Amino acid sequence: MNTDQAFELLIEAGVTEDTSIQTVRRWFRERKITYKGSGQDTGYILDNTDQAFHLLKDAGVADSTAVQIVRRMLREGQIEKVGSGIQKPTYPTKESAPKQLTHRSTDQDMIIRQLKVKIKAQDEHIKGIEHLHQTSVASLIQQIDKLKKDMIHLIKEKSELQRETKKLLKENINLTNELLKLKGEVLKGNQKSDQADDVPPSSAPITIDYRQKLGLSKMASDKEVLTKYKKLLKITHPDHGGNATAFHFIKTDYDQFRHSINLK
Repeated sequence: MNTDQAFELLIEAGVTEDTSIQTVRRWFRERKITYKGSGQDTGYILDNTDQAFHLLKDAGVADSTAVQIVRRMLREGQIEKVGSGIQKPTYPTKESAPKQLTHRSTDQDMIIRQLKVKIKAQDEHIKGIEHLHQTSVASLIQQIDKLKKDMIHLIKEKSELQRETKKLLKENINLTNELLKLKGEVLKGNQKSDQADDVPPSSAPITIDYRQKLGLSKMASDKEVLTKYKKLLKITHPDHGGNATAFHFIKTDYDQFRHSINLK
Protein backbone atom coordinates (compact mmCIF):
# COMPACT_ATOMS: atom_id res chain seq x y z
CA MET A 1 0.00 0.00 0.00
CA ASN A 2 1.40 3.43 -0.92
CA THR A 3 0.97 6.74 0.91
CA ASP A 4 -1.89 7.99 -1.27
CA GLN A 5 -3.83 4.74 -0.87
CA ALA A 6 -3.31 4.73 2.91
CA PHE A 7 -4.42 8.36 3.20
CA GLU A 8 -7.51 7.69 1.06
CA LEU A 9 -8.38 4.64 3.14
CA LEU A 10 -8.31 6.65 6.37
CA ILE A 11 -10.32 9.55 4.93
CA GLU A 12 -13.04 7.16 3.67
CA ALA A 13 -13.11 5.57 7.13
CA GLY A 14 -14.01 8.99 8.61
CA VAL A 15 -10.63 9.79 10.13
CA THR A 16 -9.81 13.51 10.21
CA GLU A 17 -7.21 14.89 7.82
CA ASP A 18 -4.67 15.75 10.54
CA THR A 19 -5.03 12.36 12.20
CA SER A 20 -4.72 10.63 8.82
CA ILE A 21 -1.45 12.45 8.10
CA GLN A 22 -0.02 11.52 11.49
CA THR A 23 -1.12 7.90 11.08
CA VAL A 24 0.45 7.60 7.61
CA ARG A 25 3.70 9.02 8.99
CA ARG A 26 3.65 6.47 11.81
CA TRP A 27 2.98 3.62 9.39
CA PHE A 28 6.06 4.76 7.51
CA ARG A 29 8.16 4.55 10.64
CA GLU A 30 6.68 1.15 11.48
CA ARG A 31 7.27 -0.04 7.86
CA LYS A 32 3.61 -0.84 7.31
CA ILE A 33 3.83 1.25 4.14
CA THR A 34 6.84 0.42 2.03
CA TYR A 35 6.83 2.83 -0.89
CA LYS A 36 5.72 6.31 -1.94
CA GLY A 37 2.45 7.00 -3.74
CA SER A 38 2.31 8.48 -7.21
CA GLY A 39 0.16 11.41 -6.15
CA GLN A 40 -2.66 10.24 -8.41
CA ASP A 41 -5.97 8.64 -7.47
CA THR A 42 -5.17 5.05 -8.49
CA GLY A 43 -7.20 3.23 -5.83
CA TYR A 44 -5.67 0.90 -3.25
CA ILE A 45 -5.27 -2.90 -3.07
CA LEU A 46 -4.82 -4.81 0.18
CA ASP A 47 -3.68 -8.39 0.50
CA ASN A 48 -6.53 -9.65 2.67
CA THR A 49 -9.34 -8.59 4.98
CA ASP A 50 -7.22 -9.13 8.08
CA GLN A 51 -4.72 -6.55 6.91
CA ALA A 52 -7.45 -4.02 6.13
CA PHE A 53 -9.19 -4.59 9.47
CA HIS A 54 -6.02 -4.27 11.53
CA LEU A 55 -4.99 -1.08 9.69
CA LEU A 56 -8.34 0.52 10.41
CA LYS A 57 -8.24 -0.60 14.05
CA ASP A 58 -4.71 0.78 14.33
CA ALA A 59 -5.99 4.15 13.11
CA GLY A 60 -8.63 4.21 15.88
CA VAL A 61 -11.66 3.25 13.77
CA ALA A 62 -14.42 1.47 15.72
CA ASP A 63 -14.84 -2.30 15.16
CA SER A 64 -18.35 -2.01 13.69
CA THR A 65 -17.26 0.73 11.29
CA ALA A 66 -14.09 -1.16 10.34
CA VAL A 67 -16.08 -4.33 9.56
CA GLN A 68 -18.49 -2.43 7.29
CA ILE A 69 -15.63 -0.73 5.46
CA VAL A 70 -13.75 -4.04 4.97
CA ARG A 71 -16.89 -5.70 3.59
CA ARG A 72 -17.47 -2.86 1.14
CA MET A 73 -13.83 -2.92 0.03
CA LEU A 74 -14.04 -6.67 -0.52
CA ARG A 75 -17.17 -6.26 -2.67
CA GLU A 76 -15.52 -3.50 -4.71
CA GLY A 77 -12.42 -5.61 -5.37
CA GLN A 78 -10.06 -3.49 -3.31
CA ILE A 79 -9.04 -6.51 -1.17
CA GLU A 80 -7.59 -9.53 -2.90
CA LYS A 81 -8.78 -12.27 -0.55
CA VAL A 82 -10.54 -13.02 2.70
CA GLY A 83 -8.28 -13.55 5.72
CA SER A 84 -8.68 -16.07 8.52
CA GLY A 85 -10.17 -13.50 10.83
CA ILE A 86 -7.56 -13.95 13.59
CA GLN A 87 -4.25 -13.65 11.79
CA LYS A 88 -2.44 -10.37 12.26
CA PRO A 89 -0.86 -8.95 9.13
CA THR A 90 2.87 -9.14 8.75
CA TYR A 91 4.97 -6.26 7.48
CA PRO A 92 8.54 -6.15 6.22
CA THR A 93 10.93 -6.00 9.19
CA LYS A 94 14.23 -5.55 7.40
CA GLU A 95 15.12 -2.76 5.03
CA SER A 96 18.38 -2.01 3.43
CA ALA A 97 20.04 1.29 4.15
CA PRO A 98 19.10 2.81 0.77
CA LYS A 99 15.42 1.86 1.26
CA GLN A 100 15.39 3.37 4.76
CA LEU A 101 16.72 6.59 3.31
CA THR A 102 14.05 6.37 0.62
CA HIS A 103 11.32 5.99 3.28
CA ARG A 104 12.55 9.09 5.08
CA SER A 105 12.70 11.00 1.83
CA THR A 106 9.21 9.96 0.78
CA ASP A 107 7.89 10.79 4.25
CA GLN A 108 9.32 14.29 3.93
CA ASP A 109 7.94 14.62 0.41
CA MET A 110 4.46 13.73 1.64
CA ILE A 111 4.70 16.26 4.47
CA ILE A 112 5.93 18.92 2.06
CA ARG A 113 3.07 18.15 -0.32
CA GLN A 114 0.53 18.45 2.47
CA LEU A 115 2.09 21.69 3.65
CA LYS A 116 1.98 23.13 0.14
CA VAL A 117 -1.72 22.34 -0.05
CA LYS A 118 -2.34 24.10 3.26
CA ILE A 119 -0.16 27.08 2.29
CA LYS A 120 -2.08 27.43 -0.97
CA ALA A 121 -5.38 27.38 0.93
CA GLN A 122 -4.06 30.01 3.35
CA ASP A 123 -2.88 32.17 0.43
CA GLU A 124 -6.37 32.03 -1.09
CA HIS A 125 -7.86 32.98 2.28
CA ILE A 126 -5.45 35.91 2.62
CA LYS A 127 -6.31 37.09 -0.90
CA GLY A 128 -9.98 37.03 0.03
CA ILE A 129 -9.30 39.07 3.16
CA GLU A 130 -7.23 41.58 1.18
CA HIS A 131 -10.00 41.94 -1.40
CA LEU A 132 -12.55 42.49 1.38
CA HIS A 133 -10.24 45.07 2.96
CA GLN A 134 -9.81 46.96 -0.30
CA THR A 135 -13.57 46.94 -0.87
CA SER A 136 -14.18 48.24 2.65
CA VAL A 137 -11.60 51.01 2.22
CA ALA A 138 -13.17 52.09 -1.09
CA SER A 139 -16.61 52.14 0.52
CA LEU A 140 -15.33 54.23 3.44
CA ILE A 141 -13.69 56.71 1.07
CA GLN A 142 -16.99 57.13 -0.79
CA GLN A 143 -18.84 57.70 2.49
CA ILE A 144 -16.24 60.27 3.61
CA ASP A 145 -16.55 62.14 0.30
CA LYS A 146 -20.33 62.18 0.64
CA LEU A 147 -20.09 63.48 4.21
CA LYS A 148 -17.71 66.23 3.09
CA LYS A 149 -20.15 67.32 0.37
CA ASP A 150 -23.03 67.27 2.86
CA MET A 151 -20.97 69.34 5.30
CA ILE A 152 -20.16 71.94 2.63
CA HIS A 153 -23.85 72.11 1.74
CA LEU A 154 -24.82 72.57 5.41
CA ILE A 155 -22.19 75.30 5.88
CA LYS A 156 -23.57 77.10 2.83
CA GLU A 157 -27.13 76.84 4.16
CA LYS A 158 -25.96 78.10 7.55
CA SER A 159 -24.32 81.13 5.93
CA GLU A 160 -27.50 81.88 3.99
CA LEU A 161 -29.59 81.60 7.17
CA GLN A 162 -27.21 83.94 8.99
CA ARG A 163 -27.47 86.51 6.19
CA GLU A 164 -31.26 86.20 6.20
CA THR A 165 -31.33 86.57 9.99
CA LYS A 166 -29.21 89.73 9.83
CA LYS A 167 -31.48 91.11 7.15
CA LEU A 168 -34.60 90.40 9.23
CA LEU A 169 -33.00 91.92 12.33
CA LYS A 170 -32.15 95.05 10.37
CA GLU A 171 -35.71 95.32 9.06
CA ASN A 172 -37.05 94.79 12.57
CA ILE A 173 -34.84 97.57 13.91
CA ASN A 174 -35.98 99.92 11.14
CA LEU A 175 -39.62 99.09 11.78
CA THR A 176 -39.16 99.59 15.51
CA ASN A 177 -37.59 102.99 14.90
CA GLU A 178 -40.46 103.94 12.62
CA LEU A 179 -42.94 102.74 15.23
CA LEU A 180 -41.28 104.82 17.95
CA LYS A 181 -41.26 107.81 15.62
CA LEU A 182 -44.96 107.38 14.89
CA LYS A 183 -45.73 106.95 18.56
CA GLY A 184 -43.86 110.18 19.37
CA GLU A 185 -45.73 112.01 16.65
CA VAL A 186 -49.04 110.65 17.93
CA LEU A 187 -48.28 111.79 21.46
CA LYS A 188 -47.21 115.18 20.13
CA GLY A 189 -50.44 115.41 18.15
CA ASN A 190 -52.47 114.62 21.26
CA GLN A 191 -50.74 117.40 23.16
CA LYS A 192 -51.54 119.85 20.37
CA SER A 193 -55.13 118.64 20.39
CA ASP A 194 -55.42 119.30 24.11
CA GLN A 195 -54.06 122.80 23.59
CA ALA A 196 -56.48 123.34 20.75
CA ASP A 197 -59.41 122.60 23.04
CA ASP A 198 -58.64 125.88 24.86
CA VAL A 199 -58.58 127.84 21.60
CA PRO A 200 -61.69 128.68 19.58
CA PRO A 201 -62.10 126.17 16.76
CA SER A 202 -60.75 127.25 13.44
CA SER A 203 -62.68 126.92 10.28
CA ALA A 204 -59.57 125.59 8.41
CA PRO A 205 -59.46 121.78 8.12
CA ILE A 206 -56.53 119.87 9.71
CA THR A 207 -54.36 118.21 7.09
CA ILE A 208 -52.30 115.13 8.08
CA ASP A 209 -49.27 114.27 5.97
CA TYR A 210 -49.44 110.47 6.16
CA ARG A 211 -46.48 110.00 3.85
CA GLN A 212 -44.25 112.10 6.07
CA LYS A 213 -45.40 110.20 9.18
CA LEU A 214 -44.50 106.92 7.51
CA GLY A 215 -41.15 108.21 6.28
CA LEU A 216 -42.18 107.82 2.63
CA SER A 217 -41.54 110.09 -0.29
CA LYS A 218 -44.08 112.80 -1.02
CA MET A 219 -44.47 111.19 -4.44
CA ALA A 220 -45.41 107.78 -2.91
CA SER A 221 -48.65 106.35 -4.22
CA ASP A 222 -51.72 105.64 -2.09
CA LYS A 223 -51.06 101.92 -2.56
CA GLU A 224 -47.55 102.28 -1.10
CA VAL A 225 -48.96 104.15 1.91
CA LEU A 226 -51.56 101.43 2.53
CA THR A 227 -48.91 98.71 2.20
CA LYS A 228 -46.71 100.48 4.76
CA TYR A 229 -49.62 100.81 7.20
CA LYS A 230 -50.55 97.13 6.82
CA LYS A 231 -46.99 96.13 7.56
CA LEU A 232 -46.92 98.26 10.72
CA LEU A 233 -50.30 96.92 11.84
CA LYS A 234 -49.05 93.36 11.51
CA ILE A 235 -45.96 94.11 13.62
CA THR A 236 -47.80 96.04 16.36
CA HIS A 237 -50.81 93.68 16.60
CA PRO A 238 -51.18 92.39 20.20
CA ASP A 239 -51.69 88.84 18.93
CA HIS A 240 -48.22 88.98 17.40
CA GLY A 241 -46.54 90.36 20.53
CA GLY A 242 -46.98 94.03 19.61
CA ASN A 243 -48.09 97.08 21.62
CA ALA A 244 -51.85 97.61 21.86
CA THR A 245 -51.61 101.43 22.20
CA ALA A 246 -49.34 101.79 19.18
CA PHE A 247 -51.60 99.46 17.22
CA HIS A 248 -54.61 101.66 18.09
CA PHE A 249 -52.93 104.85 16.86
CA ILE A 250 -51.68 103.27 13.66
CA LYS A 251 -55.09 101.68 13.00
CA THR A 252 -56.75 105.09 13.45
CA ASP A 253 -54.40 106.72 10.92
CA TYR A 254 -54.90 103.80 8.54
CA ASP A 255 -58.69 104.08 8.68
CA GLN A 256 -58.58 107.85 8.21
CA PHE A 257 -56.24 107.59 5.25
CA ARG A 258 -58.35 104.90 3.60
CA HIS A 259 -61.48 107.01 4.19
CA SER A 260 -59.79 110.02 2.61
CA ILE A 261 -58.96 107.93 -0.44
CA ASN A 262 -62.56 106.80 -0.81
CA LEU A 263 -63.73 110.44 -0.76
CA LYS A 264 -61.55 111.36 -3.71
